[in-house]
Amino acid sequence: MSHVLIVDDERDLAELIDFNLQAAGFSTRVAGTGEAALAAASEQPPQLVLLDLMLPDISGTEVCRQLRTNVLTRDVLIVMLTAKGEEADRVRGFEVGADDYVTKPFSVRELVLRIKAVLRRALPSKEGTAPLALGPLKLDVSTHRFYVEGKEVLLTALEFRLLEYMMTRLGRVQTREQLLEEVWGLSSSLETRTIDTHVMRLRDKLGPARPYLETVRGVGYRIVDPQLA
Repeated sequence: MSHVLIVDDERDLAELIDFNLQAAGFSTRVAGTGEAALAAASEQPPQLVLLDLMLPDISGTEVCRQLRTNVLTRDVLIVMLTAKGEEADRVRGFEVGADDYVTKPFSVRELVLRIKAVLRRALPSKEGTAPLALGPLKLDVSTHRFYVEGKEVLLTALEFRLLEYMMTRLGRVQTREQLLEEVWGLSSSLETRTIDTHVMRLRDKLGPARPYLETVRGVGYRIVDPQLA
């Protein structure tokens, strides 16, 4: 049973989400402020946090940042909830480590499905899987760790899944629609701009291998081996 921490100061909405998640088989806890959320996450680290961007004490982005810097919670999945739909808000959420983004108002049923999709794609890979290596990059799937020139670089669960998916398809162009369906676990008919945001953030974490992640204009993205070019 996955444990979900719901962080929202709109009591009616939080209770509605809480009821539906429990009905779907999740264990839950509700926090109405950022400070309460941080305390709850430290006391009982959840698998996933539903985090409202607008909170009465500290912002959701600051809560996200603190969760990512705490060794107990740095690997939790974070789905941001907000009434804001501007791209700048989405980018800011992803910059501090959010794994997904849902804009209010939303269907609670769709939200539950989105949570299941986020949790599903974060499932650990089979033990004993050989690390993926390319130039200075090493992606250890079994331990869920990523290294650049031997130094560990922290990735969010979604960034790790995205990099793993593309490294196992070396040289093959992946369309935004393919990535949305296979990595995000969502319908390709939904917004694909979030793909670009994640690829941009992932590319920045590749260090000297940044050029390995290529944009194929009008199509999508691919990871290439310069030695084979």
